[in-house]
Amino acid sequence: MKLTVGLVTRPGASRANKTGGWRSDKLPRFLQAKCTACDLCALTCPEGCVFGEDKNTYWADLDYCKGCGICANICPVDDIEMISEVC
Repeated sequence: MKLTVGLVTRPGASRANKTGGWRSDKLPRFLQAKCTACDLCALTCPEGCVFGEDKNTYWADLDYCKGCGICANICPVDDIEMISEVC
């Protein structure tokens, strides 16, 4: 299989089923203070559950989020933090 440099793959299959109930004990909180709308959080989310269009409008659909923290790790301005989920 040949991959093209810069290829963006399709997100996981969780959008077919609500799977957020079995995420890790963390969830992303989008601070919406320094967001530059670079879209890296949405592009790197393995489940395709991060959405937004303009600065400070990004959010995660927690019905599908697994709490992996990739969005928070990739954010160049640290505008996403992972917080403990209170049950």
